[in-house]
Amino acid sequence: MYHHSGSVARQAAGSGAGLLDPVASDSESIVFQRCTWCGTAMYHRLLCPVCQGSDLRTERSEGVGTVRHATIVHRNTPAARNVSLVELAEGFVVRGRVMGPLIGIHSGDRVRLSTAKDPVRGEPVFQLIDEPYRAWT
Repeated sequence: MYHHSGSVARQAAGSGAGLLDPVASDSESIVFQRCTWCGTAMYHRLLCPVCQGSDLRTERSEGVGTVRHATIVHRNTPAARNVSLVELAEGFVVRGRVMGPLIGIHSGDRVRLSTAKDPVRGEPVFQLIDEPYRAWT
């Protein structure tokens, strides 16, 4: 049975439960939530980590951020790979991979989103905005 407010009720239920809208995601941007009560930005949460509110709205990230921590992983992979924590300009932190030379990725490097979902690992892939100029570090 069709009801004119069915899409409105579904949209309100999704945002109230903190669920991501599947239509809003694409491969060119990261979708995150922002608490309508305190304004905290978060990535894939059901409740706000600050105020425990469940009224979250979905927003798109610009995809520009700063590497907060970078490490090289040798486990479960044929070659070494980078795993980094990236703090995006909107204020949330996401785990992903930064493309570039493994020894050239450091905390504080600026990055830009390349792909929102890596087909193999399912995590965001970033690229360095400025090439590293650390010749002797």
